[in-house]
Amino acid sequence: QVQLVESGGGLVQAGGSLRLSCAATRRSFGSYAMGWFRQAPGKEREFVAAFGWSPGNTYYADSVKGRFTISRDNAKNTVYLQMNSLKHEHTAVYYCAATMRYYSGSYPSQYDYWGQGAQVTVSS
Repeated sequence: QVQLVESGGGLVQAGGSLRLSCAATRRSFGSYAMGWFRQAPGKEREFVAAFGWSPGNTYYADSVKGRFTISRDNAKNTVYLQMNSLKHEHTAVYYCAATMRYYSGSYPSQYDYWGQGAQVTVSS
């Protein structure tokens, strides 16, 4: 089992940047496929970005391509989400997630472990 702890959320003006971090407690972190999701008030949890088992493979929702970048540091057991050129519609609680059942995934049901969430608020 792995525990995930997000940090780095906060309030930022439109056009600004934030970097979210997700620290995992398990040393075999590199064996997990990792992803980021978000959930805005009154909406379903939606896919943002994900890694597969191969560090070179990354996937993004169309709405964040070119703005957000997912990266990982296996030595630090940490995954990052760099968010640039933020818009008000990016306001949501952002969650990192991990799975060993799938190579990668864009559906919440594919992930077994979730962090507590980090609030990102973008003022317009």
